[in-house]
Amino acid sequence: MPELPEVETVRRGLTPVLEGARLSRVRINRPDLRFPFPGRFVERLEGATVLRIDRRAKYLLAPLSTGETWITHLGMTGRFTLDGTLLGEFEEAAPIAGKHEHFSGCAIRDGAATRVGYADARRFGFMGLISSDQIETHPWFAGLGPEPLGNGFSGAHLGEAFAGKKQNIKVSLLDQRIVAGLGNIYVCEALYRARISPLVAAGSVSKARLERLATEVRNVLNDAIAAGGSTLRDFANAEGGQGYFQHRFDVYGREGEPCRGENCTGVVARIVQGGRSTFYCPSCQKR
Repeated sequence: MPELPEVETVRRGLTPVLEGARLSRVRINRPDLRFPFPGRFVERLEGATVLRIDRRAKYLLAPLSTGETWITHLGMTGRFTLDGTLLGEFEEAAPIAGKHEHFSGCAIRDGAATRVGYADARRFGFMGLISSDQIETHPWFAGLGPEPLGNGFSGAHLGEAFAGKKQNIKVSLLDQRIVAGLGNIYVCEALYRARISPLVAAGSVSKARLERLATEVRNVLNDAIAAGGSTLRDFANAEGGQGYFQHRFDVYGREGEPCRGENCTGVVARIVQGGRSTFYCPSCQKR
C-alpha cells in the first residue's frame, strides 16, 4: 500500500496541473470503488475549480470552489495519470481508458486541457466529497494524530502518547491515532536509524531516544519523498514514473543480508508484529 511519501509524491505531481484548474467532462465507469461514489458525484465535480491539492495522512484532499473537498485514498493499487498530449484546447476528453480506469476528467487551466485519469485494479481505493468545513470531524479524519512532518510531531508528543504503554514500539507507531500516515516500511527504517529495537515496550523508551526517533522519522520520510517514494509492486507517480527509495532501504525487505551499519557484523532479521513483517538488526537495535 502506498505510504505517506508515495502519496506526497502524487500530490506534488498533481499540483501543477490541478491547482487552479476547472474540472470538466468527468466520467466514472462503475458505481463504486472500495465504497460507492457519492451521489451526483460527476455533477458535483463538473465545473468546479480545484483550489489546491493537500494531503492528510495517506489521503489526497482537493478543496473545491463549491465549498466541498474531493477526497481520494489510493488504497493498494490506485494511481492517477496525467496526459496533456491527447487534448487540444477545449477538445473532448478521451473516454475511460481500459477496464481498470474508473475515473477520468479534463482539467482546464490557462487555456490548456489535461486529461486526468484514475485507475485502480484491485479497487481498494476510494473517492469522496465532503463539505470543506466538516473535514476535521468526518470519520475518516477525526481520530488522526499529528502529521509526522508537521510541528505537532515531536519526541515530547511520543512520550505523552506512549506513557505507560506496554505494547511494542513498532506496532504503537503504526497507530494512526498517535501519528498520522506512518506505514510499515518507514517505521522499520526509522527505528533502524534511531537504533531502537522494535521489540521494546513503547512506554519504556527514554525521552532522549524518542527525540532521536522523531528526528529520524522526519529524515526517512523526507529522504523517501526526495527519491519519489518507493515502488515495490504497483506504485507509480502521476507522470507514470516509479520511486527509487527502495534501493536505499537499510532493513526493509533485507532479511538475511548484512547490516549496513558501520562496524556492525549483524544480519537483518524478520519477525511478525501485529500481522506485519518487521525488519531490523538485532545487533544495532538493542532493547
